[in-house]
Amino acid sequence: MNKTLGIVLVAVGLIGLAWGSFTYTTSEKVLDIGPIHATRQQTHNIPLPPIAGALALIGGVVLLVASRKQ
Repeated sequence: MNKTLGIVLVAVGLIGLAWGSFTYTTSEKVLDIGPIHATRQQTHNIPLPPIAGALALIGGVVLLVASRKQ
């Protein structure tokens, strides 16, 4: 269990450090009059602090080392 969690944390930490943020798009209905429909797509950017990626990476390495000693 600890080994799997460690691998996941290492992967998440590396991805967080490599990209630094993730983006997603939402659609919002702007106009809806009879047969006329208009939507607007808005892009949202969520930054990931580098310290979070580093902490996940360090935590994953610690779990992997601890599971190896057992």
